[in-house]
Amino acid sequence: MTRITVELGLPSKWWDEINESVQWQDGIFYSLSAAFALVSTVALIQLIRIQLRVPEYGWTTQKVFHLMNFVVNGVRAVVFGFHKEVFLFHPKVLSLVLLDLPGLLFFSAYTLLVLFWAEIYHQARSLPTDKLRTSYISVNGAIYFIQACIWVYLWMNNNSTVEFIGKIFIAVVSFLSALGFLLYGGRLFSMLRCFPIESKGRRKKLHEVGSVTAICFTCFLIRCFVVVLSTFDADASLDVLDHPVLNLIYYMLVEILPSALVLYILRKLPPKRVSAQYHPIH
Repeated sequence: MTRITVELGLPSKWWDEINESVQWQDGIFYSLSAAFALVSTVALIQLIRIQLRVPEYGWTTQKVFHLMNFVVNGVRAVVFGFHKEVFLFHPKVLSLVLLDLPGLLFFSAYTLLVLFWAEIYHQARSLPTDKLRTSYISVNGAIYFIQACIWVYLWMNNNSTVEFIGKIFIAVVSFLSALGFLLYGGRLFSMLRCFPIESKGRRKKLHEVGSVTAICFTCFLIRCFVVVLSTFDADASLDVLDHPVLNLIYYMLVEILPSALVLYILRKLPPKRVSAQYHPIH
């Protein structure tokens, strides 16, 4: 970034001055904390509204999705609220856990939408759905297990090669998440387009599925690209205290804005009567 500003004849130190300023670091990270706290609060309010509307149906997919959004954004708010302690933890693996774990929870929360869409698609096509939920749990379990093994190894032996593998693993998970949204979001969108024009709620569902697919595909693809970039370029690292601007741009694009937009798009409360698309989690 500094080289670019020099070539353009701009002040070459402005980026470094912002990043190295304690005031800017505090301001940006506290702003991130406040933004995550706001999204977390919105998710909690929506969860409470849904519970008051349909308390008798237990933990539905919709309720679990909002609960996980509340947890993910709440943890992020706490992490950035205590950013000085988090980025300077020793051993470094503790910082990596606090920064990467919410990202994995974000993955679990939003791939829950992929599962929900896959169930709808399979039911509409009269395809078996019994293995979809098992696959979702198995994939998530495997990802958390592999990541936990990487963290444990880094705890015992701070190896740069293993840290590199850990970042590539996060990038691969993000890329596969993007493909999942493209696959099932695209399938469901195409299927809805084939419904008769006069079908009730067709246009709204098309907008909902299309918008959420585009948002989530884009955010996971950006996450994949930035993680790979930070793996090979230390100047693009997100795991250090003196890159507040990069952290602000990254988390706004891959978590805060996508979460806020998806929560807004999915803000409608479920009907009081049982819907054919309203699946409880057993």
